[in-house]
Amino acid sequence: MLTRTDLDHSMLAQAGAPPVRWRISDGLVAYEDAVAEMEREVAAIADGKADELVWLVEHPPIYTAGTSANVADLIEPDRFPVFSTGRGGEYTYHGPGQRVAYVMLDLKRRRQDVRAFVAALEQLVIRTLDMMNVRGERREDRVGVWVRRPDKPLLPDGSMAEDKIAALGIRLRKWVSFHGLSINVEPDLSHFAGIVPCGISAYGVTSLVDLGLPVEMYDVDMRLREAFGEIFGSSLNESIEGSR
Repeated sequence: MLTRTDLDHSMLAQAGAPPVRWRISDGLVAYEDAVAEMEREVAAIADGKADELVWLVEHPPIYTAGTSANVADLIEPDRFPVFSTGRGGEYTYHGPGQRVAYVMLDLKRRRQDVRAFVAALEQLVIRTLDMMNVRGERREDRVGVWVRRPDKPLLPDGSMAEDKIAALGIRLRKWVSFHGLSINVEPDLSHFAGIVPCGISAYGVTSLVDLGLPVEMYDVDMRLREAFGEIFGSSLNESIEGSR
């Protein structure tokens, strides 16, 4: 059986094509504005009118529901605004201190393989964390990136505790991706208590600062961009669009 670990991420590299644009927005971007902007960008990329884009944002505190969300997992529906979205996955939280990366790539130019793309995004997070001496791991039965917590009590089955540090959820339109991933840098972890994150109740949620790393968002952005070049084969000479 082919697992996500077995997939060849390098086949997603895009040889001889225009560089990927990068955009980093200052302040908090309203979720509905971000979705509208992604819709415009994805349409332009699909029509060949724009280069691919990675957009880095932070959102105000919100919950989002993916296409597999179970309403029973929304524990506190009145705590923060709740948005239904077309991405895959279940409920997740976004808020200040969390880096959200919206990844808009044309898989027709790379590899038309959804599983390979998800695996590559997981590897992107794992490589980014590795640059900060954090060991992130994937799990075949759980999408996202996880860290082992030997400092916490064992789980009821006797296995080591694990916390989720990054979430993934994507959507494709005409083989152009949108939505993407989020990495917990320094969010208020108590905000996750209003949902069952990604429908998984047996595990916790952590962040880089919670793990004892005094990092800034800028540090994460630079490592994320470097890791992206390694995983997706894009040059580090790409320009960064003006924040907005």
